[in-house]
Amino acid sequence: MPRWKLPATLLSAALLLTGASVAAAEPATPSNPAPSAPEPTRPAPVNPVPGIDRVFNGFVVGTLNSAENASPEEKFEALLANDPFYQEPPLTGAEKPGTILKSKPVDVMFLGVKPTTVDAHKLMYVTTAPDGVTPVISTGILMIPKDGKPAAERRLISYQEANDSVGWSCHPSTQWTGGAPLDGSSWSALGPLAMMFDKGYAVMISDVGNDADRNPHGVFVGTYSGHAQLDGARAALRLPASGLSDATQIALFGIAGGGVGAAFSAEMAPAYAPELDIKSTLLEGMVVDPANFMRVTSGSIGSGFALATLLGLEPWYPEMQVNAKLNPAGQALANFYRTQCQVPAYFGLPFVPMEALFDSGLNPADEPDFQRAFQNNVLGRNGTPKSKIMISSCAKDDSPMSLVPAKDARDLADTYRAQGAEVTYAPTDCSMERFITDMYGWGVDLFGMQTIDWIDSNFD
Repeated sequence: MPRWKLPATLLSAALLLTGASVAAAEPATPSNPAPSAPEPTRPAPVNPVPGIDRVFNGFVVGTLNSAENASPEEKFEALLANDPFYQEPPLTGAEKPGTILKSKPVDVMFLGVKPTTVDAHKLMYVTTAPDGVTPVISTGILMIPKDGKPAAERRLISYQEANDSVGWSCHPSTQWTGGAPLDGSSWSALGPLAMMFDKGYAVMISDVGNDADRNPHGVFVGTYSGHAQLDGARAALRLPASGLSDATQIALFGIAGGGVGAAFSAEMAPAYAPELDIKSTLLEGMVVDPANFMRVTSGSIGSGFALATLLGLEPWYPEMQVNAKLNPAGQALANFYRTQCQVPAYFGLPFVPMEALFDSGLNPADEPDFQRAFQNNVLGRNGTPKSKIMISSCAKDDSPMSLVPAKDARDLADTYRAQGAEVTYAPTDCSMERFITDMYGWGVDLFGMQTIDWIDSNFD
């Protein structure tokens, strides 16, 4: 494709991604417009919807104008997802969390297009298992805009995407170097990344494990994903090429499965990584209570994510033995899910009750062997966050079309406040009505773009 065609092609894809419509050119309105007085239990949102010019900002326009088309060979190699970088060196057991085992500069590539305005590095680093002691390996990707900002002024966003994939080669370091092009977590990150890069932030995204590991990934285990996120931030600060340092100010950003990791990161950071200067934490659309999530989501449009959650807990809770409890249909689905990225697989089970997949006929929330995993992964029980917290989940998720229960998010805000944390609860309207009438605002709020100014305001 000639370079002059790239801006129009990427712009069309990005407009589709962010849900931009004709209405997007109109002045911004409050992020949760209500035709009547707000319900007492749902405070009015505090974040206005950023205008289309904030999403398609100067950084994005410059990127669109200078981007290069990858060669056919580069595209093919990226789709193969067999980078030898992911081959693990043996660990001695003495490595400290955040130790970089290897790194390499890479070209960012998305849909076969390479922006020239971002430096990037794949990182392989040491983190710890859920026990907080055993060293294990994770990979990730660090991306830094080429904007000339002095290193001392650079901020770091430790960003955990809506990355719920149990399979391999589905995770951020593959997504942002040309692989897994259909996975929705990278598409949903385009808007937030555009705003982050425009502000000059460096962005570190952990794979929560080695992305090339063929075993199912334990992405839903909070202590594991939290350790991986915090140690990914440590690794980013220690990479000489990043220009970052221990004095770099940090914000945690997590959405959906990444919101679980970010919440655990915020809770555990004072004890696990006290040297990190974490100023704020943004949490959106995450599972607060896994057992309650199972009850609410079973038979909903998000039934596939309920099954995926079980499979993303099992690697660190072997007593679950999920397959032994499933009927033949359930086993076939589980075996398939363990090898797949979340899109399109996890959306292929809408409205199927989880009870129909289990020999016992029980909802997974009531399976005795699952209880330790569920109880260990309830948010709000792992320490008091020192950083400021914003919880910005969909208030409409109390409906039968829910993916995560909104009440759990409200309760988590109350739990954090009771512990002494500074919390802002800023619910959004992700209802079907808003999807139809204000697709741009719906998409912006769903992906968390309306929170970037709040994150920025908490840096010194």
